[in-house]
Parts: sequence; structure tokens; C-alpha cells
Amino acid sequence: MNNYETVFILNPVLSDSQVKDAVKKYEQILQSRKETKIVAKEDWGLKKLAYPIQNKKSGFYQLFQFETHPDLINTLEVEFRRDERVMRYGTYKLDKHALAWAEKRRNRMQTNAKPTKKAQ
Repeated sequence: MNNYETVFILNPVLSDSQVKDAVKKYEQILQSRKETKIVAKEDWGLKKLAYPIQNKKSGFYQLFQFETHPDLINTLEVEFRRDERVMRYGTYKLDKHALAWAEKRRNRMQTNAKPTKKAQ
């Protein structure tokens, strides 16, 4: 089994429930294989694009990090191509250095998300 990271951009005109439905669809595709393990799932929110895609200047970014066999990647990417809600996607195989960096990023995000107490 290999480690992968998939980032996909959803159309910015989607409602919150439509975004959640799209994310749930791809999560279910990954979970359909018993040997697949989702390591992390991140919602990066609505972000401005570096260049227009389909005449849109922003999109909802989502990230999945998972462990699976290589044959599931083709199935996942076919579903991305068929779904008109997905503007762009990319799936990347992670080596040991990329895994370490992804873990640092997750830890940093968790640390920054915790509220801090003000001194009185």
C-alpha cells in the first residue's frame, strides 16, 4: 500500500450542503475499499485561484491524505473527471519526506486552531 494525497477544487457557486455532499461522495469512494485508510481530511475553504478556471476566480479546496493500493487512484480520478462540481484535482504519491512534511503541517494547523487564554 502506498500513501497518497489528493487535492481537489470545487466550484465556488456550490452551497455548503452541496460541498459537503461532494466531499462525502469522494470519502465514500475511498472507504469502499476495506484496505484503504484515510489518514487526514482537510477543508481549506474558499480560496482565490492563481488564474481563472472555467471563468471562476475562486474555489473550495479540499484535501484527502490516505493509504491505498494504486489501482484505486484510477477509479477516484475517473469520478473527478465525471463530476461537474470538480474544477481541478491532483493526486500525488507521497514519499517519506512528504509524509513527514504533511504531519508537520497537520500539527501546525491543530496548534493554530486551538484558542489561547489571555493573561489577566
